[in-house]
Amino acid sequence: MGVEAGAQVARSRALAVLRIRSRALAVALLPAAVAVVLWAGVSTGHLVGGGWHLARWITGGVAIVVLLAAAVIALVVARARPAMSPTVPIAEESAPDLYHLVRDLADRLGVPAPSAIALTPDCDSWLEDRTHRAHSLPPVEDRDEISGVRGLRPALQGQHRRAATAAPVLVIGSPFLWWMRVGELRAVLAPVVAGTGPSAHPDIAAARRFVRGLDAAVAVAAAPQRGPVSRTALAGVGWVSRLLLRGCRVHAAEMERGVAVAAAERAQAVDYGLRIVAQEQVGLAYAGWDRLLTRVALPAWRMGRWPARLDAGVVAALTELSRRDRLAEGFTSRLGERPACDLLEEPGAIDEAASLLAARLFHGGPAEPGPDWAPVDWQEYPDEVVDRKWRTDAARLHRVLDTLGVHRTATPAHRGPEAPTLSRVMNHLTTPQTPETPARDTAEEQADEEYGDGEYGDGERVGSERSEALAAGISAEVAREEAATGGGQAQAGLTGQGPDTAVWDDGTLPLFPLQPPRTGRELLADHVTAMVCCAAMDTAGAMPGLDWLDGPSLLLNGERAADLGPRVLTLIETGDPAPLEAWLRTTGVRPEKPVRLV
Repeated sequence: MGVEAGAQVARSRALAVLRIRSRALAVALLPAAVAVVLWAGVSTGHLVGGGWHLARWITGGVAIVVLLAAAVIALVVARARPAMSPTVPIAEESAPDLYHLVRDLADRLGVPAPSAIALTPDCDSWLEDRTHRAHSLPPVEDRDEISGVRGLRPALQGQHRRAATAAPVLVIGSPFLWWMRVGELRAVLAPVVAGTGPSAHPDIAAARRFVRGLDAAVAVAAAPQRGPVSRTALAGVGWVSRLLLRGCRVHAAEMERGVAVAAAERAQAVDYGLRIVAQEQVGLAYAGWDRLLTRVALPAWRMGRWPARLDAGVVAALTELSRRDRLAEGFTSRLGERPACDLLEEPGAIDEAASLLAARLFHGGPAEPGPDWAPVDWQEYPDEVVDRKWRTDAARLHRVLDTLGVHRTATPAHRGPEAPTLSRVMNHLTTPQTPETPARDTAEEQADEEYGDGEYGDGERVGSERSEALAAGISAEVAREEAATGGGQAQAGLTGQGPDTAVWDDGTLPLFPLQPPRTGRELLADHVTAMVCCAAMDTAGAMPGLDWLDGPSLLLNGERAADLGPRVLTLIETGDPAPLEAWLRTTGVRPEKPVRLV
């Protein structure tokens, strides 16, 4: 299928969508047309009599009701605010080279240039129509974009003033700018920019506006916190909008497929060979970005800190990945070319804004920095995040042990609070049980009362009964802390918004949670590992470190301790401390020594 064939399919499907709109309008006007005919019959001397008189009044009443309902539905569809992707706006003054690249690309493709450029903290790129009147002047409290970092707000205001008459906005994944070279970025954007051609066709544009309006109307009808009267009225609006959407679904999907085919065919003539190589970099960037968010950024977000250079971290993570996979030689020569982030005047400020938006979307953090939500540089990450995380987890572990009434048995003379030692944790997890009649101590009984017999919290068996009891206590403690602080762990999904609401707000965050809630087994393993790391730092001179692919890591004599995890799992799952004790002896860690907590 060529360019013309794809465009023809898109136009024909757009006309099918518009025909559905016309049929809906015809259905709404049908009772009024019948009423006009009946009333016109009076003036011509026809359709007279008691029955026709009654029919005229009934039909007239039905026509008025239907017209009023159709007017309400049309008003909601027209005013409902379509969902708009949260992005970081890029003003032309802050990236003239990037704008020049995109416009030159549009000229080579023979299509209109995008009206503006924005960045999203994801590995994807697309065109987004922001011509709806609700997008032109958003309310002050709306947070549809992150714009308050180092003077980016003027760019947002300028772009919204032009939105009412502008072409689609080009949204670029921010990791692409830092990882890709300039030529690779141009090759990747070619099929995206080529989509502005079909988007300019009036039938396709009208069909898209109609579908987006229906989708927004469905979201308005589904919005909570409305009175009974408006909720009843909007229920009918939602029903009609969903009915129309079902009728348009196939045609709209085929229309977008035709647009994509036409754009891809048009882009064949621009950097085709380079685009094959660039697509490989897209997959690599996605893998590195996902790893960076889940392994490196997420622990910092949970500590109330947000890494301010996530995009720069992608380069470090992918460089480390290439080194481990023995691909460093080829990547080293590639990294010698000009990176796409050089097209920005202030890449650091834009990286910071994209990093804050990523924390907002994937974790639900605040929209602005503050005392409890501060940025952290990569150089400070080991001390500000890794060390604090381990000591906070270790402190929580000992608080749970105190709550469960766990005491040291090796020194009966000890009467004060239990010292925060690794030995205390290991002794509790390895306390021998009688095979025939397992002992039931206070910790296990308390856990059973709260979570039920045998399973705790998430229903997963952790290991021994003491491990299960400790995992249950930690899970409850973490849940209480997250509930008290908001935690950014709400699992609410994104819904559409009406004309008077923000595109997304605190109640819908995070929009894209990175991971499901951690199980009791995972929490217990994390906390015991944190306690071991604290003991290693305080008694064996170990240091907190950052591994770009695996996140927080323990450094012993400058080398990463990669064999700690399996030994901790053996302890909590089987109660066997031998592998961990051997590791402690080898590294010189003193488990009986108290550690510093936070």
